[in-house]
Amino acid sequence: MMIKKELELYVHIPFCVKKCAYCDFLSAPADVQERTLYVDALTKEIRAEKEEYRNYKVSTVFLGGGTPSVLGEGEIAEIFRALYESFDISDSAEITMEVNPGTVTEGKTAVWKKCGVNRLSIGLQSVNDDELRMLGRIHTYGEFLNTWDTVRGAGFRNVNIDLISAIPGQTLESWRRTLRTAAELEPEHISAYSLIIEEDTPFYEWYGEEAGRNFETENGKVKEEGGGRTVLPPLPDEDTEREIYKATEEILAGYGYHRYEISNYAKDGYECRHNLGYWERKEYLGLGLGASSLIDECRFHNTTDMKKYLDFFGKSASDSAALPNSTDCLSGIREEVESLSCEDRMEEFMFLGLRKTEGISMDEFCKTFDRDILEVYGPQIRKMEEQGLLIVQNGRIRLTERGTDVSNYVFSEFIL
Repeated sequence: MMIKKELELYVHIPFCVKKCAYCDFLSAPADVQERTLYVDALTKEIRAEKEEYRNYKVSTVFLGGGTPSVLGEGEIAEIFRALYESFDISDSAEITMEVNPGTVTEGKTAVWKKCGVNRLSIGLQSVNDDELRMLGRIHTYGEFLNTWDTVRGAGFRNVNIDLISAIPGQTLESWRRTLRTAAELEPEHISAYSLIIEEDTPFYEWYGEEAGRNFETENGKVKEEGGGRTVLPPLPDEDTEREIYKATEEILAGYGYHRYEISNYAKDGYECRHNLGYWERKEYLGLGLGASSLIDECRFHNTTDMKKYLDFFGKSASDSAALPNSTDCLSGIREEVESLSCEDRMEEFMFLGLRKTEGISMDEFCKTFDRDILEVYGPQIRKMEEQGLLIVQNGRIRLTERGTDVSNYVFSEFIL
């Protein structure tokens, strides 16, 4: 009997009700026609991969975005029909779907359950309505609670809540309130990310260093728009951000959550298997606009151009000979294909693995690369130890609390 290789699937849904002020993800509002065209193209891509991955067993599926829950019941059912017909999905697979308040109905949750979705990730971000407005979210905390009641009522018992800290105007006390309020709902998992000001977002225009027409006031920044000026609340300072990070682990630990990755907390047994696969460099296939993949030590991603993606799959269904029906044919939408060198793989092993609180195994490094980790990274590891940023103990290497605070600096030390 052939033992199949493990595979994770990521399916990108690039639609949302409204673009949030901080979001740089590949997503945008769309009308019904564009959504229909996209789902048709996506299912064609899924089916084109059937033969290439017949020797793989899918252990996790993740529908991300965007906001997958904006899709209608029939559209979601169509996507999952293509997935089940094209891939050998394990009976025990973790199947996650991202959802946002205001886009969830009882009818949709019933379809998701029927499709095998067994884990949801809900974008709450804050329990403070002023902070939600600042972020450009479409919902209030009350509307989130309606969504929460709907998904719990539908029987979902593995649910993540996403939170964002360091929001403009946020105080340590308002963050503590968000944490405690979310934890008291008893989700199985909480992701707590610090806001990053990304280019090509309204937040960058308002707060970015190069946003020349914005200027400081005593209370915050000034946004010039439509001939008027609005005073924006200031971003939390570095000391407050550090206090926020420390408070996160302390408060959530009190509610029974353990931190297993820099920004992720779970009750025992509810760690996100799909994301762990990324940090452990398991093979994953990205499907949909802009989706990234790691297959056979090769990284690539699909085109981020919606027109190109739709045009590629837009041939008449009756002209089956003209439709892509294999991975080779999909090269037309694949971009930045990179075969990873041994050095590339070792670098990724280090800076991805160190994101986990348990760190990396020195034995696993040796088994993977047939080299002693100290032979490759001895000077870097000793330097990080001396600076109090890494701990080497019981055959594992992990970040210290201080190392976690400056994790990007630590990771950069392992670039060969």
